[in-house]
Amino acid sequence: MKFVHIAAAPLALSGLLLTAGSALAAEGLPGAAMSLWWTLPFAGLLLSIATGPLLYHHVWEHHYGKITAGWAALAVLPMVWFHGLGVSSEAVLHALLLEYMSFIILLFGLFTIAGGILVAGNIHGTPMVNGALLLIGAALASVVGTTGASMILIRPIIRANDNRPFNAHVIVFFIFLVSNIGGSLTPLGDPPLFVGFLRGVDFFWTTANLWRETLLVGGIVLGVFLALDWFLHSREKGQPKIKDPTPDSRVRIRGRANIVLLAGVVGAILLSASWKPGTAFTIQGVHVELQNLVRDAIIVVLALVSLRITRKEYRAANGFNWGPILEVAKLFAGIFICIVPVIAILRAGLDGAFAPLVAMVTGPTGAPNDLAYFWLTGALSSFLDNAPTYLVFFELAGGDPKVLMTTFASTLAAISAGAVFMGANTYIGNAPNFMVYAIARESGIRMPGFFGYMLWSGLVLIPTFLIAGFVFFG
Repeated sequence: MKFVHIAAAPLALSGLLLTAGSALAAEGLPGAAMSLWWTLPFAGLLLSIATGPLLYHHVWEHHYGKITAGWAALAVLPMVWFHGLGVSSEAVLHALLLEYMSFIILLFGLFTIAGGILVAGNIHGTPMVNGALLLIGAALASVVGTTGASMILIRPIIRANDNRPFNAHVIVFFIFLVSNIGGSLTPLGDPPLFVGFLRGVDFFWTTANLWRETLLVGGIVLGVFLALDWFLHSREKGQPKIKDPTPDSRVRIRGRANIVLLAGVVGAILLSASWKPGTAFTIQGVHVELQNLVRDAIIVVLALVSLRITRKEYRAANGFNWGPILEVAKLFAGIFICIVPVIAILRAGLDGAFAPLVAMVTGPTGAPNDLAYFWLTGALSSFLDNAPTYLVFFELAGGDPKVLMTTFASTLAAISAGAVFMGANTYIGNAPNFMVYAIARESGIRMPGFFGYMLWSGLVLIPTFLIAGFVFFG
């Protein structure tokens, strides 16, 4: 079973730490005494993720797991050497057991179940049809995740536009809206928001606090797309006709049982948010609550049911394979380990090595500067993965979910919006971006390169974010 391979590395490390770890309670890593050198493994891993697929593709493709493990070891071994096995094992186990495992189980569940839903048939990609598909995809992203929505709809929208001479822009805006902006309304939508949920942010908090930002940003971007697509579509009328490789046919949804399974995933998460039996298991000083174990078990079972009941030809037609989720599992195991010392330093606030960063996002009165949080979170999310970036600024803002959801609700909204929206600025800002890019190129669409895509985002997204920042966080 592939899921066993997905979880094997972090579980093996957890077992090693449990076997060798001290049974004594640890007080935590001394963040105030830790220098910026402790952030090197985290920065190195993120830089490797950003540059590997672009600069040394073949080496990265075959050895990204080993590279990730190397950076993780560079984070763990010095912690054990300088701060002891007890403190270090508790910190790493806390990240793996309470955050990483639930995070990757949710992605595994959504990836597996959504991969069994096939949108068969073909329609002609007129501006109104394309706009409707992008709107449906953006709405779907908050229910099945940006990865799930991208997997379900990218091939139908490619088929709808495969006879148009101008079609790369459709995929670019698909990445903007479906692979990023649309996932901003629930923790299911985008990995950073689920990280926030695991940290204690209420499930519907993002829905209640980000719908205005999402409506404005998504509405502007969709409006720009409609205007551009209408212009290009009108220009195509005077050009030689291109024979449609996939003539129009009735659209049908196959694998509909998976829609029920997706509803089960949502139910499991809501259950864990509302059911508090007060039962927990202590593992090396880490308290694992029963409701979270039940939630994760339900999601795994639903994913296995999907694999059992979905016809293989539906997954084959979707181009479903385990490569993307295996890569995410390995990379995020390393990210969650390497970020441990970074979080410790951030928790030290002005007493830690990140004091200048704290000062940048703090106003003269000591209150958070929401506009700075929005742009700094977004800028880093554009080039680094947006989930760890969200976590960094979540901790920088105090890390207390109760305070952030109430007193500093606008700050948490700024962090959330920056992480989700600006993951669309580059191909590497969010996991589905590069996946959609690769699928489109394989289908014969002449996609813009790395910097060409950034020209698109610079012309469309940055002005939109300037407006949103002024309206909501200025």
